[in-house]
Amino acid sequence: MNHTVEEVKLKNGAKGLFINIPGATVMSMQFQFRAGSRYAKNKDIEQVAHIMEHMAFGANAQFKSEHDFESEFTKNGAYHNAYTSDLSMVYDTDCADFEWDRILELQKVSICQPRFNAVELEAEKGNVRSELTNYLNDHHRILWPRVQQLLGEDVLTYRQAIPTIANVTLADIREHHRRTHTTRNMRFVIAGKLRGRKSDIIRQLESFELPEGERFEVPRDELTKANPALIRRKDATNLTFGLTLSVPRELSDEELDAMHNLNHILTGTTHSRIFGKARAKGLAYSVGSYTGAGFYDSAWDISGQVNHDTASALFDIIAKEIKGVLDGNLTEEEIDAAKSFGLGRYQMGAQTVSQISGFYTNRYFADDFIKDYEKVPDMIRKVTREKIMVTAKSFVEANTWVLAAVSNGDRDEIVELNDKLTGLFESE
Repeated sequence: MNHTVEEVKLKNGAKGLFINIPGATVMSMQFQFRAGSRYAKNKDIEQVAHIMEHMAFGANAQFKSEHDFESEFTKNGAYHNAYTSDLSMVYDTDCADFEWDRILELQKVSICQPRFNAVELEAEKGNVRSELTNYLNDHHRILWPRVQQLLGEDVLTYRQAIPTIANVTLADIREHHRRTHTTRNMRFVIAGKLRGRKSDIIRQLESFELPEGERFEVPRDELTKANPALIRRKDATNLTFGLTLSVPRELSDEELDAMHNLNHILTGTTHSRIFGKARAKGLAYSVGSYTGAGFYDSAWDISGQVNHDTASALFDIIAKEIKGVLDGNLTEEEIDAAKSFGLGRYQMGAQTVSQISGFYTNRYFADDFIKDYEKVPDMIRKVTREKIMVTAKSFVEANTWVLAAVSNGDRDEIVELNDKLTGLFESE
């Protein structure tokens, strides 16, 4: 879908993107605040942001209860949600084009004029406790906060976070909202048929009744190499593992494109170097890889599930294939195939208003950077073997990494698997 992007800076200090998509029948609106768990006033109430997010569509200045608000909001099919991460709280809405102004007004009321009350607080504390307890049964979920901790990030695991729920009071909820929900701390992305409507949308956005405040800084952690770790679970029938390598900087777009190509070569298909070989030998049903750029650090993850009796052979493949990449053993055919895949996914990723909005939101909400959609094909085509090799090598040279796993086995197993990887770093 063809579209144009304009950054808008409001008088109240908020700023965001207007994405005009001619002919769109849907309006997508997202509002982000740096208000996640890392911004709780102390660790004893770490879940205050999560609980507040659950209360986001509850009682407010116009509606006495969540039931009343939900009934009005969704009567024409509109969708809304909210989510909380370590750093962000995001309010997400999709609605039919004909009611965009009504929905924006309702979203404004829920963000600016919540009426937090004791009944909804107790209900949502129970719901958050249930949600996090459910996560304890998901081995991938419990793995990654522990990986973050091992590397040095100041976060809690789900088991550590659950006890903080009981400590959260209405005063804490109100304090968190008052401190974090300010216009300078707000970013937005609004996508849809915007021609002729921009001035009306700006007028509504500038009427948000929030204090001016400030844009919060992103917390910075000093990351370090960590020893292999086991999260022992008696109910784990196999090994759920995560290998994370970190480099102490934000990757450039060129480096990210190189790593996306590499991840496809390593784990993207059933003929890939790691996942494909593992499947061909019956070693593992699922292995994946991912690269993400953070504000101060960037991460390269390889993760999956494997049975105990085939884990050693899988890690032999992982070590061998990473070593091959570092040595430059990539063929032009592999790289061209990865580029072709990336170009196809690029075209497939612009079929809906929400998909187009999603292309911009993560990066813009992170650091106000506006990605250039039109340049993506050229950037994909410019990926070279040298750029892949150099970027991958930078992760290894940083020597900031950890292997962790959820298993019912012994820690000795994780240590042995870890030993298969240490040679990658020692050789540098």
